[in-house]
Amino acid sequence: MGIIRTEDLTYVYGEGTPFRKVAVDGVNIDIDEGEIVGIIGHTGSGKSTLIQHFNGLLKPTSGKVFIDGEELFADKSRLKEIRFKVGLVFQYPEYQLFEETVYKDIAFGPKNMGLSDDEVDRRIKETARLVGLKPELLDKSPFELSGGQKRRAAIAGVMAMEPKVLILDEPTAGLDPHGRDRILGLIKEYHAEKGTTVLLVSHSMEDVAKTVSKILVMNDAKVFMYSDRSSVFARSEELSAMGLTVPQVTKVFDRLRAMGIEFQDEVFSIDYAKGLVLRLLEEKRKNLD
Repeated sequence: MGIIRTEDLTYVYGEGTPFRKVAVDGVNIDIDEGEIVGIIGHTGSGKSTLIQHFNGLLKPTSGKVFIDGEELFADKSRLKEIRFKVGLVFQYPEYQLFEETVYKDIAFGPKNMGLSDDEVDRRIKETARLVGLKPELLDKSPFELSGGQKRRAAIAGVMAMEPKVLILDEPTAGLDPHGRDRILGLIKEYHAEKGTTVLLVSHSMEDVAKTVSKILVMNDAKVFMYSDRSSVFARSEELSAMGLTVPQVTKVFDRLRAMGIEFQDEVFSIDYAKGLVLRLLEEKRKNLD
């Protein structure tokens, strides 16, 4: 059994009213512990509603959600403890900073878990290191930080709770290219160091392609596909038809394939594309020799 599993999960907004809308429809997924998964889908596909079920912010209209083997709403006395296993970072999390210092902001979650002061302090300092916040910044007001530092401080507040699953909803939204790369880099470093299951919700195929190992595609409230990156991007025409844009480099290589140049693998990152082209050129050179 995976760290996150759903059975026929369905959620309906406005049940019993003229505004009834099925946001998640009969979803069955099983996400293994330690995976780093991208969740993609067009606006209104159900991806944001889906992730809010994973830490109990929403209760299923029907179906079940299991976290680390436990059904979320089976025992109300266990709900709070299960919720602590799933950390959810909302879009623009820096807007939720409110404490006097960065230290206190990062401490907010761990303190609510009832941890000792020493353990809270350890988590704050370790997480600040993970997200690249220098020790001297911890005593500053969060409102004195740069935009990128605020984003990292807000993410650190959830990481410091040491959840078994970390969910980030559009973590690079509004950032410049350097800021996006910095955030994606820290997510990958966090995953590599902690082995935590990470779910990355994003509209950017480029961000997803260079960060995750598997992709969950939502379309019209249902799961269209859940597989590795190559298998998902191999269906680029179907993704485009549902309003999703595959990485630009994938489009280029799809065009080359249509022109008769064969590639065994799907191409979804610049680094991989570079290596593939160099390898093909070297093979061509050897054949000419």
